Amino acid sequence: MTAPTLPPHSSTTAPDAPGTPLAETLHSLVISWFDDNARDLPWRRPDAGAWGVMVSEFMLQQTPVSRVLPVYEQWLKRWPRPADLAKEAPGEAVRAWGRLGYPRRALRLHGAAVAITERHGGDVPTEHAQLLALPGIGEYTAAAVASFAYGQRHAVLDTNVRRVLARAVTGVQYPPNATTAAERRLARTLLPEDAPTAARWAAASMELGALVCTAKNEACHRCPIAAHCAWRLAGKPEHDGPPRRGQTYAGTDRQVRGKLLAVLREAHTPVPQAVLDRVWHEPVQRARALDGLVADGLVEPLPGGMYRLPLT
Repeated sequence: MTAPTLPPHSSTTAPDAPGTPLAETLHSLVISWFDDNARDLPWRRPDAGAWGVMVSEFMLQQTPVSRVLPVYEQWLKRWPRPADLAKEAPGEAVRAWGRLGYPRRALRLHGAAVAITERHGGDVPTEHAQLLALPGIGEYTAAAVASFAYGQRHAVLDTNVRRVLARAVTGVQYPPNATTAAERRLARTLLPEDAPTAARWAAASMELGALVCTAKNEACHRCPIAAHCAWRLAGKPEHDGPPRRGQTYAGTDRQVRGKLLAVLREAHTPVPQAVLDRVWHEPVQRARALDGLVADGLVEPLPGGMYRLPLT
């Protein structure tokens, strides 16, 4: 598909509305590329349903697809509906979460399953406001489920989409560390008017950021909108905003929390303090990590210095 080259936008110009030439060109090119290049992922298949989409969105937050796939498949096999998960203790969700990281997501997903079962008869609600009212669901997840599961028109702003819009439309290498009101306005302005097209655009722009317009080593030679990308046409200026947050793990409290949880996931009976003490050599950091797990509801302390995954 070929379209005439259009002038790029800079960060000082107002973004095009959905019906204007640049917006329509971006929609057409990115969706066409997606039709030919989208990965065959289980949560994109028709039989995944809204619950499958919701589970995937919880798991994919800050976690690559390759790590999510095996856990996702095991999860849906064990809990094919929200009511199936709601019947289990929350600690079972934490156990099944395995090493996906950020295990509070497992508790939040369990809480959402309970609410879906109690408030919506076990079916993931269709309305954006009802999704947003579920525990553990924020603006992004509500928009993603409404869009990907129900084909609705919502701006879905994950890290990949934000990076695509930052480069293609505003001409900067990276978006701000936290989503801004200006980014939300831009995403809404660029959203196609037609709901099915808007839902397809959301998925397509996300996939483009994941596979082509990546944070490092972007593949502009494979990008369907390279000819219209403001950042590329400006010569790819280096990021000059606040330093981008790097993710460290080794030696952090997060690593210690993971080691403590690994012991508790493997145990099906309460674990004594002495066993947990073996996982990390530094007692102050170890105690801080364990206290944090208890405060987050991920670990339940018992009399006699015993610990287990939460039952309630």
